[in-house]
Amino acid sequence: QVQLVESGGGLVQAGGSLRLSCAASGRTFNNYAMGWFRQAPGKEREFVAAVNWSGESPYYADSVKGRFTISRDNAKNTVYLQMNSLKPEDTAVYSCAASTRVGIPRISLNYSYWGQGTQVTVSS
Repeated sequence: QVQLVESGGGLVQAGGSLRLSCAASGRTFNNYAMGWFRQAPGKEREFVAAVNWSGESPYYADSVKGRFTISRDNAKNTVYLQMNSLKPEDTAVYSCAASTRVGIPRISLNYSYWGQGTQVTVSS
């Protein structure tokens, strides 16, 4: 079992920045690929970014590429999502997730453990 707790969400104006954190406890953190997903009201959950166990070769959704950065600190059992140049369409509940799949999973079904999520609201 892995427990995930997100933090860092909030209200920000368009063009601003936020950094989300996801703290993991339980089994060995560096056994897992980590991902961030988001879900806006009335919409399906969508993939945002993911990184493999070592933090190499991050992968991003086209909608956030160049604006968001995913990183991890295995010594702190934490994965981060730095979000810059935020847009109103980035408003959503952001959740982190852990996967035992090899590589960098991009589909939510490939993730076994999920956090509760943190709200990000971007005002225009």
